Amino acid sequence: MDRQFAEFVDLLPEDAVLLVNDTKVIRARLRTQKESGGAVELLLLEPTAEARRWRCLAKASKPIRDGCPLLVVGTEIQCKAIGGRSGDGSIIVEFSCEVFSLLEEHGELPLPPYIRRQAGDTASDRERYQTVFAREQGAVAAPTAGLHFSDEILEAIDARGITRTNITLHVGLGTFAPVRATSLEDIELHEERYNISPACAELVQSGRPVIAVGTTVVRALESAATGHKSIRSGAGRTSIFISPGYQFQIVDQLLTNFHLPKSTLLMLVSAFAGHARVMEAYAHAVASGYRFYSYGDVMLVSPSFPSLTKEDE
Repeated sequence: MDRQFAEFVDLLPEDAVLLVNDTKVIRARLRTQKESGGAVELLLLEPTAEARRWRCLAKASKPIRDGCPLLVVGTEIQCKAIGGRSGDGSIIVEFSCEVFSLLEEHGELPLPPYIRRQAGDTASDRERYQTVFAREQGAVAAPTAGLHFSDEILEAIDARGITRTNITLHVGLGTFAPVRATSLEDIELHEERYNISPACAELVQSGRPVIAVGTTVVRALESAATGHKSIRSGAGRTSIFISPGYQFQIVDQLLTNFHLPKSTLLMLVSAFAGHARVMEAYAHAVASGYRFYSYGDVMLVSPSFPSLTKEDE
């Protein structure tokens, strides 16, 4: 059934618990250069346990040697690669200053590659590629289902008496990476950091319908599940891969954007609502001219929803 997003509020059960991801996208793309002047673009993935050391992806014409000094473009701020290479190609980079402040002043938003910009992010991107409930710094990609919400929509949700609460999952690039493995058993996702408060866990365990805003919320909740409608609070790391056949423990309905083919996110949605029904919905979206990708349209799915019919179309 086709709807405007403003009608989303009316579709929610009155006793629902709506969970959103309050992660905030950091300006994680940083332009640096070698002493020779060669350009090195760093993508800062996450901090390590040691202050001023971050795990990064480095894009350069030649591999970065351990100990290679780098200069942040347009500043006198230095950093250097110190090793720690991992299977995903990332390295540890040590900075000479506090990193979050550095990124806020000199970094760029790590926009998806299909959002093409000639000279980095724009003022519009810095506003649009952030949810209205973003609070906790740490994501390198936006939880895109949350981008549809406005302050007015949140006020309407609150006015209906629907309980709204936050979880935090810092979205990493691995969430959106295409599947290259030839079998499900060989698929490995990058770990992502999450945190679930005791108050949130208590709401989830109340037995009320749980509506997840985005696959990131699903992954955090299902990673922390200890049984049906049972969940542990606290911080954790997850590399959970959800594919058809998975038995969901926590989530009753899911609000999610339309995902790319051959992605783990599409597999998660297919596991949740059924592959045939999801493919039917995608065919309807394509035929109806719906938009895909980060700034695209959204759908509300549930295992209990009926399939599309000619009347629905």
